[in-house]
Amino acid sequence: MTETAVAEVMAELARLEDPRAREVNEKHGDDHGVNLSKLRALAKRLKTQQELARRLWETNDTPARLLAILICRPKAFEPDELDRMLRGSRVPKVHDWLVNYVVKKNPHCEELRMAWSADPDPIVASAGWALTSERVTKKPAGIDLAGLLDVIEAEMKDSPDRLQWEMNHCLAQIGIEHPEHRTRAIDIGERLEVLKAYPTPPGCTSPFAPIWISEMVRRQSAK
Repeated sequence: MTETAVAEVMAELARLEDPRAREVNEKHGDDHGVNLSKLRALAKRLKTQQELARRLWETNDTPARLLAILICRPKAFEPDELDRMLRGSRVPKVHDWLVNYVVKKNPHCEELRMAWSADPDPIVASAGWALTSERVTKKPAGIDLAGLLDVIEAEMKDSPDRLQWEMNHCLAQIGIEHPEHRTRAIDIGERLEVLKAYPTPPGCTSPFAPIWISEMVRRQSAK
C-alpha cells in the first residue's frame, strides 16, 4: 500500500465534501460533510482492501474511517485492535458503523461484548450493550435476562445519553422477544420514564420502551 493510494482516496473524499450534508450531520454529532450514499459508492468501487482500510483508519479523519469500515475485512481484526479502534471512535456514526458492520461480524464479538459492557467508559459500555441487544434478539441462550433487567432498572435512569439509549434498546428487545419478561420490562420503562418525551416524527414508533414493546408485539401478532 503506497502513500500515493492513501493520498488519492483522501483527495477524493475531500471532493465529496458538501456543506449541506455537513450541516445535517453535525446536528447528529458527526463532524463531516460527505453524503453517505456517495461514500458507499466509492467503497463499492474500491472493494475490499484490508491494508488500505487500516491506513485510512489511522488518519483519524471521519469520512476516511467510515470508508475504512466499508472496505475492511471484519473477521481480520484481533480483539485488542478492535478495542483500540472503539476507544478512539467518539464520533457517533463511526462508533455505530464500527459496532454494527465490523464487530458484530468478528469472531471475537462475544469476548468484546462481555468486556465492554462492564467498562467504566460509557461510550465503550454503550457498544457492549448494543452487542447485548443483538444477543437478546438473535442468540439469547446463556444470557441472564432477569439479571440484565436488574442492571437496567438500577442504572439506566442516570446513565449518560448514549449508554442510556443502548440500555433502553436492550430493555425493549427483552420485552419484545421474551414474553416471560414482558410485564417487568414494561413496568421498568413506565417507572423510569426514560425517553418518554423523546420527539418522535409522525408514523414512527417512540423509543419509550412501553410504547415500543407494545407496538412491536402488536405488529408480530398481526402477521
